[in-house]
This record gives sequence, C-alpha cells and structure tokens, in this order.
Amino acid sequence: MFSGSLVAIVTPFKDGKFDETTYADLIEFQIANGTHGIVPCGTTGESATLTPKEHERVVDLTVEIVNRRVTVIAGTGSNSTDEAITFTKHAKNAGADGALLITPYYNKPMQEGLYQHYSSVAKASDIPLVLYNIPSRTGLNMLPETIARLSDIPSIVAVKEGSGSLSQVSAIIDLCGENMTVLAGDDPLTLPMMAIGAKGVITVTANVAPADMANMVNLAIRGNYEEARILHYKLNPLFTALFYETNPIPVKAALSKMGKLQNELRLPLTTISPENQEKLFHVMKTCGL
Repeated sequence: MFSGSLVAIVTPFKDGKFDETTYADLIEFQIANGTHGIVPCGTTGESATLTPKEHERVVDLTVEIVNRRVTVIAGTGSNSTDEAITFTKHAKNAGADGALLITPYYNKPMQEGLYQHYSSVAKASDIPLVLYNIPSRTGLNMLPETIARLSDIPSIVAVKEGSGSLSQVSAIIDLCGENMTVLAGDDPLTLPMMAIGAKGVITVTANVAPADMANMVNLAIRGNYEEARILHYKLNPLFTALFYETNPIPVKAALSKMGKLQNELRLPLTTISPENQEKLFHVMKTCGL
C-alpha cells in the first residue's frame, strides 16, 4: 500500500510556536521535488515535545495542504496505548492515509506487550497502520516473529524497520510475505533494503535532498540498480552528516542554511555545535545543496 520516498518532515518553530506558513512551504518543496509522501509528527518532527493540541494541528494542516496529491502517514505513536489510540483516531478523522506508530519507549514492553499494544490500536481504528521499529530510540527490538503475528491483522500493512540489520529485514520479508510492506528506517540502508525486498523509505534526508532521494527510490523500484547506486554514493556523505548529532538537530541546521526555516528546536534538543555545523555545511556543498 505504501511505497517510495516518504519524508519524515521536520516541524518548524518560530518564537516557540509551530510556524504554519513555513511548514506549508516545506510541504510544497517536497511535492515539487517528487517526494511520494509526507510523514508528520515523527521523531524528525519533534513529536515528543509537541503538545497534544499542536500534534493534532500539524496533522490537520498536513492533510489540508497536501490535498490528496501525495500520501500522508501521520505519526501517532506513544508509549501509552490509550494516547496512541487517541492520536490514531484523530489521524483517521483528519483524512490521513495511514498512521505510523513507534514501539513504546521507556517502559520497554515484552514482545507480547508489543503485540497487544498494536492490536489494540488496530481494533480501535481501521486506518492503515505502519509499525515503527527503532531500537536505538526506544530501547527494545520488535522481533520478526512479532511483526509476523501482527501482519495477520488486516489494517497493519507495513513496518518502518530501523534496527539496522539486513538479516532482520530478510527475516521479516521471509516470515510475512505479501502481508507486510517493509520500508527502510535507516537512510543509508535504503538501497540495500530495497535490493532484498523493501518498497521504499521513510527518510530524514529527503528534507534537504528530496529529488535525489525520490529518484534513487524510483530507480530501485524499476530495478535499475546501477543508476540508483550512483545516487546512493552521491547521498552517502549526507546520510552520515545528518546524524553528526541527534536527529533532527543537523537537518534543521541544514534547512536553515538553505533558507527554508528558522533553526529553532525545542529543549532538551539544542542547536548544532559549531564544529559539527562546519562539517555539515561542507558536506552539503559537496553534495550540491
């Protein structure tokens, strides 16, 4: 159901508030450069520090601006199952095409807890759901066997797999077959994951290089891996640079340098260090940004 280069879009702030005008411009920039979908209120969108009211406004505005031109997958995850259900119901009512749900963080449920968490959200709303496995953020790994169990639930259609393990990706595809679409959750692994069966990526890099990310994914979908590899190696320094510090610190610095937004984050995130900023801007220049 979901494929392509789907941008995990930043949330721009101005004087501490959600900057709606800049956000609209960012979405138009993405669509004009071939991005296949917008993913608001994810980790890159600083969802952890959005108030519930802000969270819902970001999703509402995304759906309104996109106006069905591309896919919208709203981040609705939480370490509280009840809160995840509330956000997911809102995304459905707002008109989003799907919902992205991170594995519950900090409380570190067991695999059975993960199953019950996601199945409870699925029962509460019939919007298509995308699981999000990112052990480095949440402190737990959702195992392929758990993902396979969840793939039997009709509304759970995809997984953003960010474990960093191609072996795990292979196991998920082997166990789930056509029941589960795999999307890359690590930008550097987009092309390798697509080579073994993933259908695209939910990407940080597309915030600053949307056309190259979309073209790389399009080429891979068509099986043209020779040309896709050229773009992979062009983007590879940027994949590293955008994680010199915790995401979205570098990507907001990069977008600010490009004149796309004001470089403002919410505490406890702080702006990029001068040393890493200099290195980031050098990489941006070599990548043609």
